[in-house]
Amino acid sequence: MPDHVHLIFTPLVSLEKREIYSLAEIMGGIKGASAQLINQALGRRGRAWQTESFDRVLRSSESLDAKIGYILDNPIRAGLASKWHDYAWVWRRTEEHPHAVA
Repeated sequence: MPDHVHLIFTPLVSLEKREIYSLAEIMGGIKGASAQLINQALGRRGRAWQTESFDRVLRSSESLDAKIGYILDNPIRAGLASKWHDYAWVWRRTEEHPHAVA
């Protein structure tokens, strides 16, 4: 999406802390590294991301399936593609996804 990003991931375990990395740590790393690349590509400085985000922790496969479907439908709802797999910025592990929009 041109103005926001959706991510679904499984956090890794910090071997040093012997605990799962927090959502704040993960998002801080993603936003920090990507902001540098975005600013470099655009030849600018400053913030690339809003400080606020709408982070969610999913706890069930039913909720996960619904969120994946929502994310895949997003470029279609925005008029950026007619099918989810036609949108250039969708990354998926396999070519066909069970939540693909027909």
